[in-house]
Amino acid sequence: MSEDGTIDERFRGRISRPGDARYEEDRIVWNGMRDAHPDIIARCSGVGDVKEAVEFAREADIPVAVRGGGHNVAGTAVRDGGLVIDLSEMRSVTVDPEHRRVRAQGGATWADVDWETQAFRLVAPGGVVSETGIAGLTLGGGYGWTRRKLGLTCDSLVSADVITGEGEFVHASEDEHEDLLWALRGGGGGVGVVTSFEYECLRLGPEVFFLGALYPLDDGEAVLSAWREFMTDAPDEITVDALIWSVPPDPMFPEELHGTPFIGVVGMYAGPPERGPEAMQPLREIGTPLLDLSGPMPYLQVQSMLDAAFPDGDRYYWKSHYFAAFDDDETETILDFARRRPSPRTLVPIRSLGGEIARVGSDETAFGDRSAAALLSIDGTWEDPADDAENVAWVREFWDATKEYSTGATYVNFSMLERDEASRTSFTANEERLAAVKERYDPDGVFAPVETVTVTE
Repeated sequence: MSEDGTIDERFRGRISRPGDARYEEDRIVWNGMRDAHPDIIARCSGVGDVKEAVEFAREADIPVAVRGGGHNVAGTAVRDGGLVIDLSEMRSVTVDPEHRRVRAQGGATWADVDWETQAFRLVAPGGVVSETGIAGLTLGGGYGWTRRKLGLTCDSLVSADVITGEGEFVHASEDEHEDLLWALRGGGGGVGVVTSFEYECLRLGPEVFFLGALYPLDDGEAVLSAWREFMTDAPDEITVDALIWSVPPDPMFPEELHGTPFIGVVGMYAGPPERGPEAMQPLREIGTPLLDLSGPMPYLQVQSMLDAAFPDGDRYYWKSHYFAAFDDDETETILDFARRRPSPRTLVPIRSLGGEIARVGSDETAFGDRSAAALLSIDGTWEDPADDAENVAWVREFWDATKEYSTGATYVNFSMLERDEASRTSFTANEERLAAVKERYDPDGVFAPVETVTVTE
């Protein structure tokens, strides 16, 4: 920070303020419902800039938001007033193929990581949309197509570099600052600025077997019943979700099916691709599919195939529930609401859990309880702001109607709750321990929670 109390003179990156030529561009994040106006956006060029930005925030006593990929649905990467520490220019990725490790800077996306790791036929357990930032996904937990084989994204995190709330550089690993590493593994962030993440990788690719069988929505009961039974005994290599959606107007789908509501079983075999067809064949024979897209596919294609469904600037309002079991009552309620989706863009994924996810103890990472059988995500997605009220009301009503089946927990990355409620319902018994770690590394509350997207009734 300069002697006159500004950040500019000792900052190598770019500072953006209201009225600057690129300010409007810089303040925008993925969710178009987020319309925050920070006082300062510090687009960092490296760790030195991050340290300078944290020091400035401490001395000026101004609130901070941290932006990695800017893909968080709650919009917490920016805030009204205060300072945004923006890492989006820090996207370097380095692979150690001998030890099957990858290190990536905090502004990297999964597209960045996947591109580099696949050069060595390695996979870090990322998400299912390649434009998602690695930081937010990891700090919140992280569900991807390898999750039953490798666990959550945060489970593969082996070390991280962090600038704490006191402006100190700290390396967190199993050997040093292990309490901080514990908190970074799914604790939702708020303990500092993570400038780099190091992950353990799985040897996989360049091709995998992908399952994509789409059935008429009228077959919903049969599909969900067959999917539930299949996943009960499925090997860890198989991760398959049930997905309710409408066929998007994309060239990969036949034009005559565009807009058709469907229920699909979609997933990946995280092993030799030649074993995938036989292992997943029962899910392709539940009935007569509208379309079967299953087959061997480049891993990079699988990772980016949903990108077009979630473009920058559209309207997103999501909520989630964990289910201890998945029974007929849940099926009936979910299908009833799915048939009444106000937007054909809205997805209703039901994610299969278990496998390696459930073998990690609930206190081994900050993520919390892992005993659930499934995760329901209500992904409200639309374009026109005039449709906000209708879509938000439907998501809230759907979430309220399925609460009775829930474990009481939600997934913080798919949460449109107030921050204190999101913390309580996401980290369960680990909330008190997590708060203690945050107090140690950010005693002055520099990284206090940022408000989420808010919508009036």
